[in-house]
Amino acid sequence: MATYRNQNQNKKFYRTNQYIQATEVRLIDEEAKQIGVLSISEARKMAQETELDLVEVAPMAKPPVVKLIEFTKFKYQESKKLKAEKKGVKGGEMKEVQMTPFISDNDYETGLRKSIKFLTTGNKVKLSIKFQGRQIQKKEFGYDLIERYKKDLIDHGSPEGEPRLMGKRLQFTVAPTKKKPIKIENENN
Repeated sequence: MATYRNQNQNKKFYRTNQYIQATEVRLIDEEAKQIGVLSISEARKMAQETELDLVEVAPMAKPPVVKLIEFTKFKYQESKKLKAEKKGVKGGEMKEVQMTPFISDNDYETGLRKSIKFLTTGNKVKLSIKFQGRQIQKKEFGYDLIERYKKDLIDHGSPEGEPRLMGKRLQFTVAPTKKKPIKIENENN
């Protein structure tokens, strides 16, 4: 038998209009200007006159805070805030640049340019150094390549932790510095 997660688990419920149980409330209008502390009957009367809803925004406050706003508009604003918060938490995607320990200078420069581009757009970069065959016996070449990579990216990003050897791959992550991401225009134009 399949089990389903409760889809309403993350939804927040607000008391509106006649469901607000407080006797006195602090009233705020649509533009977030404070009107004052009123009895609930006066607040409901104002809501009816303006044809708006009373939405209990902060039920735990003394007295509870209610907002004079259309409920659908309020829900839309709250969903926009939630999306903006989620977007900020994400912190950028993880992009991967692959190299080998015995890479030519030209190929290294190409990988470095791609890494800089990823970091300036706000993404993290994972450098994967792939050892093939017996190259794993020369791990120090991989660590030297990572040190060179660190030095070249010092202005664009900061290292996250130490290099990790996972099987035949040496992996290292660089996070962008705390600058605003720059949107790069398409190079084909």
